[in-house]
Amino acid sequence: MIKKLLIANRGEIAVRIERACAEMGIRSVAVFSEADRHALHVKRADEAYFIGEDPLAGYLNPRKLVNLAVETGCDALHPGYGFLSENAELAEICAERGIRFVGPSAEVIRRMGDKTEARRSMIAAGVPVTPGTEGNVADVEQALAEAERIGYPVMLKATSGGGGRGIRRCNSREELQQAYPRVISEATKAFGSADVFLEKCIVEPKHIEAQILADSLGNTVHLYERDCSIQRRNQKLIEIAPSPQLTPEQRAYIGDLAVRAAKAVSYENAGTVEFLLADDEVYFMEMNTRVQVEHTITEEITGIDIVREQIRIASGLPLSVKQEDISYRGFALQFRINAEEPRNNFLPSFGKITRYYAPGGPGVRTDTAIYTGYTIPPYYDSMCLKLIVWALTWEEALARGSRAIDDMRVQGVKTTATYYQQILADPEFRSGRFNTSFVDDHPELLNYSIKRKPGELALAIATAIAAHAGL
Repeated sequence: MIKKLLIANRGEIAVRIERACAEMGIRSVAVFSEADRHALHVKRADEAYFIGEDPLAGYLNPRKLVNLAVETGCDALHPGYGFLSENAELAEICAERGIRFVGPSAEVIRRMGDKTEARRSMIAAGVPVTPGTEGNVADVEQALAEAERIGYPVMLKATSGGGGRGIRRCNSREELQQAYPRVISEATKAFGSADVFLEKCIVEPKHIEAQILADSLGNTVHLYERDCSIQRRNQKLIEIAPSPQLTPEQRAYIGDLAVRAAKAVSYENAGTVEFLLADDEVYFMEMNTRVQVEHTITEEITGIDIVREQIRIASGLPLSVKQEDISYRGFALQFRINAEEPRNNFLPSFGKITRYYAPGGPGVRTDTAIYTGYTIPPYYDSMCLKLIVWALTWEEALARGSRAIDDMRVQGVKTTATYYQQILADPEFRSGRFNTSFVDDHPELLNYSIKRKPGELALAIATAIAAHAGL
């Protein structure tokens, strides 16, 4: 079993991993930039080490992180999500230095990180993929010719892309001509590669992803699916497990496809296979070779600690469950409470958290790294916290989500919380029938007003009186 683990990440996912370490008797080691000196993940770790003044450079330097793991006596490294989590070089350097990487091998990361190679692997395994180009397109002329063959609309995608970046929908020849240099530029800056390819755009699909776990002994299981259709510009906002939109037959089929996909590339550790569902047809989209932001809702419906399983797998242990032992119960929703102003085109709202109250009660969980007095730095993702609710039925889960958001207080910055209340009240969403166009199709949900609660108003009045009195 791993004895000491370096967490090559920050924020709520670092805190999440630290909690798993504490339960497993593993010593946790955090890293931090100057911007994160007072961050919660630094306070919660058994040890913490400074990795530089620059807010990003230290988190993005694989050799420096692995060297630190060696120097501090760690025998493993967990990359979390984002940053270097899908960086094959980090996994490779860990192997070179005798540090166990909590994730798949460098070879698998490279193979699945290359979207065209991933498509070829899935086709060979009999997993249905979206119609598209055989490989990368060489130039805009080839892209235009392939688009005519595939048929508009098409999706122009960065081969090494991820996280919703390096992707554009093109409805016509003119749009593809305009988008091509932009995607090339974005892909080069974000991923260090100018390679792009084309896929047929599946119009108004449902975005369904399946969680898998695979150990080093050949055991692979799925933990059912999550519905990530509520998204904006390919960025997920609300995630649901299991999907309220699938039949039992579709659920079993997607789970089996995910296991087949993982086995086809000899996958090891936790991963997510993402699909599009349209007109009862399922298409492979991509595989994420890391723990997902939304792993929480799968944990809630199955009772399986995914991060714990990750660490067990990296320790060489078998999965703690077999497929026939895995079942799900109820519904779980995760709300990404971001420091953004939805009514102002989701403009980031960084600053000091003047007051934070976490919601509670039955079936409520918060994963976060904020606290009262914490200043959200402008260098990282705008997510303040993940609010997760669980209930036995879909209707109860909706009611619990609305109540928990109402219970929560995040003051000092603007957040997406009130916008999510609008979504929860929308009849289409409540019906459990929606797709990836939901946010774009309902701009009226942004026309809300924020009513100050009596307690907040009383506090503001008391603060104003004290200031006037010189207190």
